[in-house]
Amino acid sequence: MPDVLFAVRAPLTDAQLNTLFAAAWPGHIAGSFGSVLDRSLTWVVARRAEQLVGFVNVATDGAAHAFIVDTTVHPVVQRQGVGRRLVAVAIEHARAAGAEWLHVDYEPHLDEFYRGCGFRPTAAGLLRLR
Repeated sequence: MPDVLFAVRAPLTDAQLNTLFAAAWPGHIAGSFGSVLDRSLTWVVARRAEQLVGFVNVATDGAAHAFIVDTTVHPVVQRQGVGRRLVAVAIEHARAAGAEWLHVDYEPHLDEFYRGCGFRPTAAGLLRLR
């Protein structure tokens, strides 16, 4: 991972995020992210050369709770520690910003990854709205 650089709240374009998400998430529908990032507690990016290869967003309720969302790693650098480093930096900055709790929702196949990042499973409720 020596050629991957990490940055907090780095400038991003919709095109960069949509390109990364399309590579990592089959079926991704391009979107606009400016208003999302404007409301975020922080976000972390990973770049290799000029290419965006990783991203994680930290949303917040404005008080004690923060939420990891959109953890994304480009397939060319998956399983090389990029995702864990993204989450570690996000944890560090959420803590420094005063968050008391950091939440993450994930599918069962990601359990080992998030446990490795220090999260523990909890009971939670989920309601699909669409």
